[in-house]
Amino acid sequence: MKFKFKQQLYQTEATNALVEVFRGQTKGHRKETTSREGLFVEEIFSNKKIELTDQEILNNVQELQKTQGIPVNKQLQGLDFSVEMETGTGKTYVYTKSMFELNKQYGWNKFIIMVPSIAIREGVHKSLEITAEHFQEIYGKKIRFSIYDTKNKSNLVNIKSFAQTSNIEVLIMNHQAFATKSKESRKIYQKLDVIQSERPIDIIKRARPILIIDEPQRFGDKAEKMLDEFNPLFVTRYSATHKKEKEFNKIHRLDAIDAYNQKLVKKIKVKGIEVKENTGTNGFLFLDRIQISKKSYPTAILEFEVKQKNGIKKILRKVAEKDDLFPLSGELSQYKGYVIKEINGLTNTVAFTNGVILSLGQTIGDVDEKHIRRIQIRETIKSHIEKERNLYHKGIKVLSLFFIDEVAKYRTYDENGNHLAGQAEYEKIFEEEYEQALCQRELLSDEYNAYLDKLNVRKTHNGYFSIDKKGKFIDSSEARGEGSNDVDAYDLIMKQKEVLLSFSEPTRFIFSHSALREGWDNPNIFQICTLKHSQSTISKRQEIGRGLRICVNNKGERMDQEYLDNEFFEINTLTVVASESYESFATDLQKEILDSLSGRPTKLTADLFKDRKLTNVQGETFVFDENSSMDLIFAFKMKGYIDQDYKITEKLLEDIETKSLEISPELQPFTRELTEILLKVHETNTYKSSEDGNVDNIFERELKPNENFAKKEFQDLWKKIKIKTVYDVDFETEELIKKSIEAIDRNLEVRQVSVRITEGSQNEALSEEELKSGEALKKTSQQIQKTESILGATKYDLIASIATGSNVTRKTATAMLRGINIEKFNQFRMNPEHFIQEVIRIVNEQKAATLINNITYHKTDHSYDDEVFTINNFQGSLKENILEASKHIYDYVKTDSKVERTFTKDLEAGEVLVYAKLPSGFKIPTPVGNYNPDWAIVFDTAQVKYIYFIAETKGSMSTMQLKKSEKLKIDYARKHFEALGSADIKYDVISTYEDLRQKVLK
Repeated sequence: MKFKFKQQLYQTEATNALVEVFRGQTKGHRKETTSREGLFVEEIFSNKKIELTDQEILNNVQELQKTQGIPVNKQLQGLDFSVEMETGTGKTYVYTKSMFELNKQYGWNKFIIMVPSIAIREGVHKSLEITAEHFQEIYGKKIRFSIYDTKNKSNLVNIKSFAQTSNIEVLIMNHQAFATKSKESRKIYQKLDVIQSERPIDIIKRARPILIIDEPQRFGDKAEKMLDEFNPLFVTRYSATHKKEKEFNKIHRLDAIDAYNQKLVKKIKVKGIEVKENTGTNGFLFLDRIQISKKSYPTAILEFEVKQKNGIKKILRKVAEKDDLFPLSGELSQYKGYVIKEINGLTNTVAFTNGVILSLGQTIGDVDEKHIRRIQIRETIKSHIEKERNLYHKGIKVLSLFFIDEVAKYRTYDENGNHLAGQAEYEKIFEEEYEQALCQRELLSDEYNAYLDKLNVRKTHNGYFSIDKKGKFIDSSEARGEGSNDVDAYDLIMKQKEVLLSFSEPTRFIFSHSALREGWDNPNIFQICTLKHSQSTISKRQEIGRGLRICVNNKGERMDQEYLDNEFFEINTLTVVASESYESFATDLQKEILDSLSGRPTKLTADLFKDRKLTNVQGETFVFDENSSMDLIFAFKMKGYIDQDYKITEKLLEDIETKSLEISPELQPFTRELTEILLKVHETNTYKSSEDGNVDNIFERELKPNENFAKKEFQDLWKKIKIKTVYDVDFETEELIKKSIEAIDRNLEVRQVSVRITEGSQNEALSEEELKSGEALKKTSQQIQKTESILGATKYDLIASIATGSNVTRKTATAMLRGINIEKFNQFRMNPEHFIQEVIRIVNEQKAATLINNITYHKTDHSYDDEVFTINNFQGSLKENILEASKHIYDYVKTDSKVERTFTKDLEAGEVLVYAKLPSGFKIPTPVGNYNPDWAIVFDTAQVKYIYFIAETKGSMSTMQLKKSEKLKIDYARKHFEALGSADIKYDVISTYEDLRQKVLK
């Protein structure tokens, strides 16, 4: 299986940020002859020097910062630039793409990727391997990359090639290779025979490499100081957690909140296990789960001790209210008085008549560490099977990862080195709990059961550790938190990355040494369990970071929001099985994330807006100055939009949701952009980093509609909307050409290239001191001019570039370029790269607009059948996202947000006869992907009987806040419902129940 990559907008934006830093730089490279012997000439290819002044670079950086709301630099902090990207969002992909773009735009081709550990080094090497074909398809070339490893002579030879070719050359280097006192580290400064008695550092210096620092916060002061030894053209740093004092010239931010809200990483669930002390009893009790159903009273799954013929044993048993644990335990005295008084599904607790209250995931009584580990393994297996039964049919392999500190707890060997199967503590516990979990398979599908039957318990788990010469697993050493230096162990992990995603590979549960944690970045890790004492030096974010990446199916396709629509977080959820309480883990995790939100404001102040640049979809701009910033804050205070502490109030959120935000006339064209800033500030204050994985107390294998579905009024609505449609597009190429020409003539503005001209002259008299100090020549003048770029030897296939970027034919691209105003076309010579980029952008905008105006929907003879309303594996929490309902076509409503939860409660209390939250299987086809409306509602009011309404609730994501693709889907949906021809069906986007009511009764 091969991973399939595609270009993601958020990754392109991060790439473009670095490219824009050097806007105005001309393209080229530098070549010099270093030696000549007869016909043999040795040449060095190096990165062309930066032509821009510091002020020009600072201006570019400030423009990026103003647009993104990053604190604006007063001065340039050297040629050192920081990019913040949340773990799991593909920063390696971004800086790889950046190398290609810097080469394409400016001709730069020498790069060094510096990393803090061997694990990350091996991961970067693997990433460059598996993305090579993808990037070749985009750029028509490949990167030549190698690891700098002084222990490997062939890798040292690569240093020569690094400097001697015009290819895009990349060295991958961990900082221990040059910044420690070790013998290997010193080799970079020594003359080596293998490279003709040259010092590696000298060869690297001559190439003027661009340094890419991965996880710079983990570089020590010594490594930082030695970066200048490489004579870099500039330095760029990529991390989710930059050190504040070393976050130089920040040019892009994609932090934890942005990544989560844009659905670029998995949701986190936590299963916490808490030992409750001072219970006044020695009897062991563990509350595993609470089960709720409309058909019966709540029940609980408790683990407690039971007297059996061969001794006392801990067992799991379903219990109900009024059950007495004393007789159930075989009359063990410690359970006297333990009669169940209440099982509460809302608070997820079990109360006993003796006053003891037990919460989910909590244990009381004598609990040894071994049993805590057993519970962790059991809960991991349970989460795995719950996840796997949902994803097996979608072709998504589920993996669970256990981290341990001692190999001996998972594998034991006899004196001859033979594995003693099932003898080690964790191996034995795992196999016992796995077999026990498979005894309860009545809710699993026949197909999934058949898959499980094929898997031998011994083969479904495996270990990934360091291996000795006899092939035995051994513990990995860890040097001061830097991870293991065992290349062989990482090589095994990397090579198995794709293999583990195949259903033909039986391994589903992975045991690995905690020192190897950085090596694991498999996207299909859905459970992480740490079977060790938590270390204060290891953050919660480090522990979960191995599982945050979006999963892939068995075809290598990324299961992102574009692919999954509303199912994204149902699929992409990581469960962490912690050896502490949920509250403790979640609190620490949230604090770490909030602490990492560099530059994210929590209050609305004038400083937040000052110098902020807003650009709307029409290309118009507005930049806040000191006065307009203060005016906005003063107006917000007067309207009650912010409180005395400058925090956002509910009134502001309500006005955003109802599209009644009151702002000055000059800001009204930028309402959408301003609202995005306001919501980001609100998100910072209300961010919730994780959910309790134990509280999914509603589970229905098949949730089917209730008697409301059969009501005549709903059936009348369903008959009208279940008809399927198809669309066709009467796409006139001439119309696109005409509109594109008009738009280019109207909107194209190409940036001119800036050139610095500096003059100087020799002093009237020379002295040795002046020559030594460099003062023998004095600068006399300097000026910066705007001029046309000198194309020189650089050739551009303008038509091919426009045709490829906008996905039109060469003939169409030619017609567009021929038709535009000659003055606009002449801007090509001012800055070819920017000309091409802007023309492509304008043409693509016109394509989208032309498509929406020329699409037609037609009814077909096909329609959805009632089976679309059967929801498989329906689960959730009454406390978090499930509401019991009486007017809904199901007994429960699952809500995705606070807005939906409020809206549902209002539907239940309002003038509604029956309603349905439409299932995800009900989709309307559109050119930008399938669209699933939210609600189908039948009203019964005093004024009008039986109004049929299809509603899309957006809450704070009101129309002005929608992404372009979402807005287009809604516009296409309007055309779909018009094509159905039912005048009594209304379709609209609403934000609240009151908004809906006004539209119904108007």
